[in-house]
Amino acid sequence: MKALLSPFSLVRGSGRCGREQLDALLAWGRKPSARAAERLAVARGLPIWRCEDAFVRSLGLGADCPPLGLVLDDLGIYYDVSEPSRLEQLIARNHSPDELARAMNLQRLWREQRVSKYNQSADVPAPVQPYVLVVDQTVADISIRLGSGSQDQFAAMLAAALRNHPGLKVVVKTHPDVVSGRKKGHFTAEQLADSRITLDSSGGHPAALLELAEAVYVVTSQLGFEALMWGKEVYCFGLPFFAGWGLTHDELPAPSRRASAGQRQLADLVHAALVEYAVYIDPHTLKPCEVEDLVCSIGLQRQRLAADPAQAGALGFTRWKRPFLRRFMPGCELSFLRSRVRQRHRQIVHWGRASEQLLLAHPGRVIQVEDGFLRSVGFGNKIHLRIVQLLNNVGIRAARPPSPLSWVVDHQGVYYDSTRPSALESWLATADPSIEQLERAAALRQRLVQEAITKYNLSAPAWHRPSGLRRVVLVPGQVESDASIRFGAPGIRTNLELLKAVRNAEPDAYIIYKPHPDVVAGLRRSSVAESQALLVADLVLREASVQQLFAQVDAVHVLTSLAGFEALLRGIEVHVWGLPFYAGWGLTKDAHSCSRRGRKLSLDALVFGALIAYPRYVSRRSGWQITPEQAIDELVAWRASSTA
Repeated sequence: MKALLSPFSLVRGSGRCGREQLDALLAWGRKPSARAAERLAVARGLPIWRCEDAFVRSLGLGADCPPLGLVLDDLGIYYDVSEPSRLEQLIARNHSPDELARAMNLQRLWREQRVSKYNQSADVPAPVQPYVLVVDQTVADISIRLGSGSQDQFAAMLAAALRNHPGLKVVVKTHPDVVSGRKKGHFTAEQLADSRITLDSSGGHPAALLELAEAVYVVTSQLGFEALMWGKEVYCFGLPFFAGWGLTHDELPAPSRRASAGQRQLADLVHAALVEYAVYIDPHTLKPCEVEDLVCSIGLQRQRLAADPAQAGALGFTRWKRPFLRRFMPGCELSFLRSRVRQRHRQIVHWGRASEQLLLAHPGRVIQVEDGFLRSVGFGNKIHLRIVQLLNNVGIRAARPPSPLSWVVDHQGVYYDSTRPSALESWLATADPSIEQLERAAALRQRLVQEAITKYNLSAPAWHRPSGLRRVVLVPGQVESDASIRFGAPGIRTNLELLKAVRNAEPDAYIIYKPHPDVVAGLRRSSVAESQALLVADLVLREASVQQLFAQVDAVHVLTSLAGFEALLRGIEVHVWGLPFYAGWGLTKDAHSCSRRGRKLSLDALVFGALIAYPRYVSRRSGWQITPEQAIDELVAWRASSTA
């Protein structure tokens, strides 16, 4: 509440409100709890403001989902038709062309993101046959009484829907609180006995039902407003805030103050209700934000909720990874298994590449999860955990690994396994990204380069290229036991072999070998190359920032290292001796080919697939799904705090 009411200063408690200097009293709508504030406002001669949840409130309900939007009204409250409200005045005013254009864009965004007031449940499947939607509400809902509605209006509404659309089904949507048993609805079993009526008692999300309905019938439900944004005919049997403006079929006469405003556009209504009347906060920063930002954030959560199976068994996840998996797969009920997969688990989620035995035993049912490409500041979480365990063994308490910013959840394979397709490879092989998507990828790539983002984001002393060198080549080392080498390097598989191949290919180049950061830190076993590299290379740089080196070299040679992809982002010539995900698309000089690849891609198409379409990003602050652009913001802030 405090964040939503910024910059106002909030005084709490009847005692303080009775004696301290105030500008106004704040009450929650017209509920009984508001009466004390009303009496005190009269006694002190102060105006009273009323607040309520905004028309887009949150992801879900309950203590874990506080409101992210709030409406503030200094005249009345939007659902009380007996007196003017600030919302009425905002709807009635003349909006500028820019405001109307913004409202129309917001209407499109609402539909694209498929949001509603509450957004955690899955979409209700719409009937195949044409239908009209009738929306029930809970008995004693204050918006019914204050919106000139009654029990009789619900009966009249259902009868009108049946009468007006004789050839259509009638879907009656029950309120979620009625489904849960907390409250009662308005329709009896006898009223719902008509064979054309279908009762939706799922309590699910309304987007699909609104999208496909021929018409929507409400008394005062907000779904009537949402139906207008979906472009539907709306019949109102009460007087909600969106009735009486010439946009709905109204059973009751509108108040004169609405009628006198004349015909309003839907854009007037949308701008007033969603932009002007409400305040919103960003779910990640808890700072004020625009409604469009909140709609996009909630829409992204909804996409993720729908992306995965409803239930799955999870294998190979250590205890510290389990809460993170729930964040990255929020729509899936997970059972963490030790080893055996039971028949009831139709889907299996596996950390890393699953075994051939598991894949063969459960064809098409294994989802593989791995680190994404925007990983962390400092060493990986697995290494962090090893350090924690070592410190705990000697009596030093250490923090658990921080939440990962990015994982991939692959329903087909895993990106570093070139022996079979992955969801990333399939996307790169078939997708036709739009101009807008390519522009987004270009901006993301430029931001990554500008912010000097790499896999580990480590700081190190700068190295400067000696003058007079004609060609300088960087060879990043890898941990030789890494799965990306085992499953993505069909020929050379060691750092020393790679160095020798590079020397044979470029006998006159100045070759720099940079050992892997985990090896330098002593966290992974070193390879022969660490002791024999200077027999082949001209320089071994143990302490160096790969980002800084990119600006000093002419080319990069890799086996499967992500450093090759990072070099591509910076326009550097890249030679690939294995088959990482970014090879085989005409952007690198490749030692091997893959029959599933060979299509020519632009760099920005590769970037969109690898950094936008394929990975998932989760905020370390809020636990919500975020965009890659937001992930970069968090990564930059994380890096700044770690070096402060």
